Amino acid sequence: MTGLTNKVVFITGGSRGIGAAIANRFAAEGAKVIFTYAKSTHRAKEQEEKLKAFGVNAKAIQVDSADAVALQTAISDTTDQFGPIDILVNNAGICPSGDFSDITLTDFDEIMDINVKAVFAASHAVVKNMAEGGRIISIGSNLADIAVSGDTILYSMSKSALQGFTKGLARALGPKKITVNLVQPGPIDTDMNPADAPLADFLRSRMALPEYGTGDDIAGLVAFLASDEGKYITGSTLTIDGGMNA
Repeated sequence: MTGLTNKVVFITGGSRGIGAAIANRFAAEGAKVIFTYAKSTHRAKEQEEKLKAFGVNAKAIQVDSADAVALQTAISDTTDQFGPIDILVNNAGICPSGDFSDITLTDFDEIMDINVKAVFAASHAVVKNMAEGGRIISIGSNLADIAVSGDTILYSMSKSALQGFTKGLARALGPKKITVNLVQPGPIDTDMNPADAPLADFLRSRMALPEYGTGDDIAGLVAFLASDEGKYITGSTLTIDGGMNA
């Protein structure tokens, strides 16, 4: 990919899974990578050292995406240390599941704070200093478009909200030549959704390509959108799910 060397990349939830794969890809492309994590400092520090091994600046910042003010402060601190953020990847998210009758208002607030409000808060903070040619890329889910069960109502609702946000923000930032896009993964083999999970065979049965994707698959698409090659794509929702929604 071209145009990524020395770019300042800020990734929410970059210590494991899809977020870590995205961070690794940007570091391999020569970008400066700053990522947030919520709990495991040991895992985050290991990831930070892995990124630095690519010969780039990297930093792990502990901040809970449920705390919008703390997240915006982390972005401000990053800008002070590394300069304006060129690429924002809104990756942090949670995926609770359960019977609809058992869902509480607390559950609703938690998933909306992390999956929706944090995306708004991070994007709002970043654009204050983002230069022409900047990129905002959010990680949604193919479950925004399809309900494979009744157990993921809140998750699907939260990820659907990102579609409207992406389109509106793309319009708002287009005059500044800042692109805004949404990537919707399907089943990806991570520690949160392993390819040998109890529902894995059921999910594979719904896919045109009956196999789980990898974090690198998602990272490749994100890197393309952030590169010079992706400069004319904005306001788009790109589903990458092995044909599950086909």
